[in-house]
This record gives sequence, C-alpha cells and structure tokens, in this order.
Amino acid sequence: MAEKGLQEKRALIQLAQEYIEKGAQAVNTALDTFLPSEQTPPKTLHRAMRYSLFAGGKRIRPVLCLAAAECCGGSWEQAMPLACALECIHTYSLIHDDLPAMDNDDFRRGRPTCHKVFGEAMAILAGDALLTIAFEIAAQAQPSSRYGVKDYVLELARAAGSREMVGGQALDLQAEGRRITIHRLRNLHLRKTSALLACSVRLGAMSAGASKEDLKALTLFGRNVGLAFQIIDDILDITVPTEQLGKTAGKDIAAAKATYPALIGLPSSRQEAQKLTLQALEALQRFGDRAKVLEGIGRLLLDRKY
Repeated sequence: MAEKGLQEKRALIQLAQEYIEKGAQAVNTALDTFLPSEQTPPKTLHRAMRYSLFAGGKRIRPVLCLAAAECCGGSWEQAMPLACALECIHTYSLIHDDLPAMDNDDFRRGRPTCHKVFGEAMAILAGDALLTIAFEIAAQAQPSSRYGVKDYVLELARAAGSREMVGGQALDLQAEGRRITIHRLRNLHLRKTSALLACSVRLGAMSAGASKEDLKALTLFGRNVGLAFQIIDDILDITVPTEQLGKTAGKDIAAAKATYPALIGLPSSRQEAQKLTLQALEALQRFGDRAKVLEGIGRLLLDRKY
C-alpha cells in the first residue's frame, strides 16, 4: 500500500511539472502580447519591466490561476488575463523587495536584480509600471456567470494592498532583529506570501463562475499552500547554495529575519510545511479528480529544491 501511495504521489508531481511547463509557456506568450515592446518609449523603462518579468520565473501564481479555472469548469482563455496580472504584481513585488532599502539583494532568478542593471530609480519605476499594468490587463478579462470585472479588480487590489501583501512586507521589515511569536510570524506570512497565492486560485475559480462553496475550499487550499511555500522558502535559504537558489542564499540569517527555522528549527519547520500541505490537499477533496493538477502542484511545492 505504501509503495502504491508513493507511485501515485510521483505521478501527481510529474503531472504538475508538465502542467507548469506548459502553463508557463502559455503565460509567457500572453505576457509578451500584453506588455509594451522594448522599443516603445520610454525604452529604458520598458526594457527594465521586461528584464524582470521574463527572467525565467516558475510562474507558480499564474499557473495556479489556470489550474483553478479548469478545476471549476473554466478554461485557460478565460483565466489568462488574470493569470498575467498576477505575475505582473508578483514581479513588481520582487523588484521592490530586492532594493537596497528593502531586502537588498543583488541576484534574482539567477541573474543580477533589476536595480543592479538599470539603477535604483528605474527599478522603482519598473515595479510601479508592472503594478499598474496588472490592473489594465485584469480589466480585459471577460465576466463569468457569477463575477464581473469589478470583482476581479477588487480581489486583486485587496490581495496586493496594505492589508495583505504590502502589509506583510511591512511587518517583515519591522520584525527584523526581533524575537516574535509564532502567531505573529504566521500572520506575517499569511499576508506577505499566502495572500497572493490564495488570490491566484480564487481568481481562476472566479473566472469560471465557481460557487461560493468551491471558492471557500480553494481559498483554504491557497492559504495553506502559501504558508507552506514560505516555510520551504525559508528552509531553502539556509540549506541551498546561491547558484541553485537563484538568489543570494543565507540572506535571512544575515538580516536577522523572522522565519520558521529561526523560531522553531529546521526539523519542526519541515513538519509544519508538511502539515499545512496536507490541510491544503484535504480542502480539494470536494473536487475529486478535477483537482489532480492542483494536488500535484501542492505536493511539488512542498518537495521543491529551489
């Protein structure tokens, strides 16, 4: 029985890997059409935007959006503008996080960060522009049977705003060098990382006209996967070299960041990530086989090495 379970897990992870690869290619093609070309004035700004956006990211958030749409009976075509908007917001957040005034990193996705190539001022503007164009792209999505464009834009704005993602980054900065409780750390991660991942599956489901019950289940999946994702990120920062990680390793310790490994150690952190992933997968049970890709992605994110 154990061997059968292991084989099923491997099959799901393989399914997820293939889906992510195919989905990422589709997202990249769509992003290329949504974004101004490098030759569009002001050229340096558009070059900086594209430099970071097409730096080879895994596209987890947009792919989760596409997978959630299919899980709820929708299509990639319906969800694609929302998937692209999510990636623009995620990339803007990375550009700003890497700035000297924030996390101060010289590398992202295996190459020099935006501000190292284009300067701090242009990097700030590139991030601003990606945040703004995200809503321009989202506004081009078609309404579904239950949700309109206004609903999409509100969902995206709330997840990316001061009470969620940006607020989480603020809490992260304030927690540096301080010993905080596990409750406060969980709240920080729910905002900083989990909010946009939960938004990803919610938007995909909304594009398919998902019921309130389905949306609730996918929200629970997204929140728990998001927390597990951040814990694994913090573990990898300690255990994986810069070359494999794609960004400077050991930054969390150097900056005295509040992380699960710092608070409870590596073994307990791994256990917590596993528990959260199991809770996320339990939320998918109502969908049956329709959630196989989402389940595979959840398992893949737990086992990732970079």
